[in-house]
Amino acid sequence: MTNREIKDLMRFFDGSDISKVKIKNGEFSIELQKGFEGATVVAAAPVAVASPVAIAETEAPAVETKEIGDSIKSPMVGTFYSSPAPGADSFVKVGTVVKKGQTVGIIEAMKIMNEIEAEFDCRIIEVLLEDGQPVEFDMPLFAVEKV
Repeated sequence: MTNREIKDLMRFFDGSDISKVKIKNGEFSIELQKGFEGATVVAAAPVAVASPVAIAETEAPAVETKEIGDSIKSPMVGTFYSSPAPGADSFVKVGTVVKKGQTVGIIEAMKIMNEIEAEFDCRIIEVLLEDGQPVEFDMPLFAVEKV
């Protein structure tokens, strides 16, 4: 995980109702708990990981926000997946024209895979998330152009 991903995860965790979370991805793991002094970050030797305080101090001061027109948004909090299974083709790619009701991605919430469907006919302009990225309610998943 990059410093930016860790910082985004911490921001997401802070705004959620979750009180404790532990994530493992290969040799990397992170555990966050509210009401606790800090977070624990454990990583394999080749991965350099800074403490949450150091991340805030070393990153660029302001992140540019991009204006998004029409979009398909997340109906829930969870983890976004762009394909039905690891290694499978994505449901949609940039330039794909989708019909209302067509599956565009999956959000895993509480160990349940929820298919996300297009609410209107559109063309995918940009995929705004990476596979496996945490999402919040009403967070844009895809920038689209209505057709």
